[in-house]
Amino acid sequence: MADHRALIQSFVDMINDHDISRMSDHTAPGHIDHNPVVEDGIEANTEFWKQIFAAFPDIRIAVHDVISDGDRVSGRFEYSGTHQGAFFGVEATGRTLTFQSIDIWRVENGLLAEHWDQLDMGGMFHQLGVDFYAMQGAGA
Repeated sequence: MADHRALIQSFVDMINDHDISRMSDHTAPGHIDHNPVVEDGIEANTEFWKQIFAAFPDIRIAVHDVISDGDRVSGRFEYSGTHQGAFFGVEATGRTLTFQSIDIWRVENGLLAEHWDQLDMGGMFHQLGVDFYAMQGAGA
């Protein structure tokens, strides 16, 4: 049974180094993302991280747990960074954002091929001084 922890370390290193040129080191070209704000495909995933790095130029990720079983690998992560650029329509606040995620990937041919995650979007926007739920009601 394969242990896919090295793929997750590659993902974490890419984020902490802010080097999206390494996206293909761990992400499959036909990557499927079940996060509603990230389109499918490696190009869309690359664009998403470009936006995150622009909004949070000092973003860092810490790994709390990684579990690998068969073609699945999951992790519990903590992100932190300073909001210095637009983030989903919210202009820079200068506030520090810290949030956790739980992510699950399906691995195919040695690459991350499919992704699911759980994020507290309301808590994230609250830290930025924005009512996320009001934004949703306003069609943002």
